[in-house]
Amino acid sequence: METFEVLISIFLGIGLAAAVGFRVFLPLLILSLAGYYDVISLNESWQWIGSITAVITLGVATLIEIFGYYIPWFDNLLDTIALPLATLAGTAVMVATITNLDPVITWALAIIAGGGTAAAIKGNASAARLTSSTTTAGFANPILTTVETGISTLMSILSIFVPIIAFILVLVLFFIIFRFYKKLRKKRLSKT
Repeated sequence: METFEVLISIFLGIGLAAAVGFRVFLPLLILSLAGYYDVISLNESWQWIGSITAVITLGVATLIEIFGYYIPWFDNLLDTIALPLATLAGTAVMVATITNLDPVITWALAIIAGGGTAAAIKGNASAARLTSSTTTAGFANPILTTVETGISTLMSILSIFVPIIAFILVLVLFFIIFRFYKKLRKKRLSKT
């Protein structure tokens, strides 16, 4: 039974890390609320994230981040600082959710799977926003922002309540990213 719980906590962390790739603070807020209401168990050293202070602080940060992405020039500025923040937050959500593992294994998983997943998703989301800004003069950015916020919310909620489904969706996202870059590479090679 303990192995199953560890696996579920890893799926939970990876799902939240992917959600962090779309919005940095929203998944942290949802994790904080889940910890506050005892929906999930948090790593002993991360109990603070389920405090009312953390809920309020992350709630304010989430609102600023979400509305900031609707301001045309500010969204690209947010993307420049969001990649390192997403990597750190992806690592943090993994550490906060992994239970019953040796700290060395926990941190290794958190850095590789959590930080790596968040960085990969955020990098691609930022590239999509930059492409949208240059091809549509930023007019499509509010639509992209709404979609990203929706995906982050959905991934966060699924991660908390159905972590296996969230993990499968992360695999689907990575498959889509892989196919996109494979197609892009093939296009580039055919031009040379």
